[in-house]
Amino acid sequence: MGMSTGGGDGAKPNINVTPLIDVLLVLLVIFMVITPLKPSRFEAKVPAEKKDQQDVVVQANPYTLVVAINKDTKGVTLNNEPYGDVTNTEGLIAKLKEVFKERADKGVLNENTNQVERTLFVKAPKSVRYGDVVLVIDAVKQAGASPIGLQIDDLAN
Repeated sequence: MGMSTGGGDGAKPNINVTPLIDVLLVLLVIFMVITPLKPSRFEAKVPAEKKDQQDVVVQANPYTLVVAINKDTKGVTLNNEPYGDVTNTEGLIAKLKEVFKERADKGVLNENTNQVERTLFVKAPKSVRYGDVVLVIDAVKQAGASPIGLQIDDLAN
């Protein structure tokens, strides 16, 4: 079983793998050096519990805006003042635009930024329909609120 070469002394392709092995070893060393620098765990700093909890007075931010949804009447309130319901939010939008314009005129800014304070929280019980909460969120976005936080009432229900 002999093989004939076909009558030509043409060059045979030959791949030199020595440079490829060198590159592979260099990459291996780089990854071995980088691996210990990768964080292996995240530590959370939990505040220490104070012993005199009764004497601590917590003051709310005077610029906090909370839009609450009543689970029975579907009414919408802004800082405990009624402004319509989930299906009619024009009054809420108008009031929020007025508040944000007033803050812009007075120069009320977020901490560490130069943007007007427009933070707002939407507070709703778990029994309120998701669609109703979305309608209220859409309304406060139209008014220019950002960021918007969500709060859940009566977690036991």
